[in-house]
Amino acid sequence: MASELLANVMSPEAEIRSASQRGPAPSSSKMAGRLDTLENKTIYLIDNGFGGGSEFMLQLQKWFAKHMPSVTTIARRKTGQVFADDTTDLWDEIKEKGHAVVYGVAG
Repeated sequence: MASELLANVMSPEAEIRSASQRGPAPSSSKMAGRLDTLENKTIYLIDNGFGGGSEFMLQLQKWFAKHMPSVTTIARRKTGQVFADDTTDLWDEIKEKGHAVVYGVAG
């Protein structure tokens, strides 16, 4: 059984099977509307943990402090893995206290 499984996994002719090629279309939602101004707003700078993201967000935070001092920036790292969350706490906080998000991926 193990050798058959290994042969199927390693074979360039391996068969790809799916329960259904046709399924319901994924739901979608519109992006938030664009802010008229960033003045006196709170922007969350979210690092997802991918290499270099936190350094970029800290540089962006310094830029805002120098060039747009009325903007409050909060640099945070999201919990969980790069492409998966383990809680919704951060997103709930942003919905409650934030006006905008810069979600960063570096590399």
